[in-house]
Amino acid sequence: MDAFLQTELQFFILCLTTLFTLINPIGIAPILVVMTERFSKSERITIAKQGTITACIILIVFAFLGSLIFNLFAITIEAIQIMGGIIFFRSGFKMLEAKVGRSRTTPQEETESQESDDIAISPIGIPLIAGPGAITATMLLSSKVPNVHSYISIGLAILLVLSVVYLILRNGDLIINALGVKGMRVIQRLMGLILMVIAVQFVINGVSTVLQPLLA
Repeated sequence: MDAFLQTELQFFILCLTTLFTLINPIGIAPILVVMTERFSKSERITIAKQGTITACIILIVFAFLGSLIFNLFAITIEAIQIMGGIIFFRSGFKMLEAKVGRSRTTPQEETESQESDDIAISPIGIPLIAGPGAITATMLLSSKVPNVHSYISIGLAILLVLSVVYLILRNGDLIINALGVKGMRVIQRLMGLILMVIAVQFVINGVSTVLQPLLA
C-alpha cells in the first residue's frame, strides 16, 4: 500500500509540475489581464469561469481521448501549433494597437459585452491556457499512467493548475488598478508584441516539424 501511494504521489507531482510549467499561469497572467481589462469586474469573472472551464474540458478530453481524436480526424499536434499561432497573432495585433478603454454608451458599444463569451473560449480557453504544449503533455502523461487510478492524478493536476489561472484572471482588477490606464497601455503593447512573437514561433515550430522529413 505504501509503495502504491508513493507511486501515485510521484506521478501526481510529475503531472502537476509538467502542466504548471507548460501552462505557466504566472507567465500568461499579464496577457490574461490585458485581454480582459476593458470589461467590467462581473464580465471578467464570467470570462475567468468560461475560459478555465473550456481549458479544463479540452485538457481532460485530450488526456483520455487525445490519441483517438487525432487518429479519427487525421490531425497532428503541428496543426494545432499552426492554428494557435494564427489565433495568437490576431490577438497580439489587437493588443499592440492598445486602444484606450471607454464606457459603453451606444448600442454598438453595448454589443462589446458579447465579446466576453467569444474571447473566453478562444483565445483564452484555447490556445492560451490549453495550448499545444499542455495538450501534448496531457496525452503523453495519460499514455504513461502507472495504473488506472493514476488518471485521477492527471485530473487533479489539471484542476489545481487551472484553479491558479482562474484566481489570477478573476482578480485581474487588482493589477489593473495598480498599474493605471497609462501603465495598462504600456503593458498591453508589450504583451501584444510578446504574443505575436509566440505566434510566429508556434507557426515556425509546426511548419519546421512538418517539413523536416522532406528536407532530410
